[in-house]
Amino acid sequence: MSLFSMFGNSQNSSSKAKERLTIVLARERSVNIPYLEEMQKEILQVVQKYTKSNEIHFSTNSNQHMSMLEVQITLGNTK
Repeated sequence: MSLFSMFGNSQNSSSKAKERLTIVLARERSVNIPYLEEMQKEILQVVQKYTKSNEIHFSTNSNQHMSMLEVQITLGNTK
């Protein structure tokens, strides 16, 4: 029994590296959308037009099939 097997390392280093690379590539792809910044600004303007919310968070996520923009809005009182 080796020292490494005692601690229950269930993934080998190549699978961990592949998983990390997938995450890095997904983040890079989502950042390289040319219109993303402008779209975020427009969404922010529309939300501020109808609410008094100051808590608006954008996040991007992508995989090999699609890119996704997630918007989290804490709704306050309506204007």
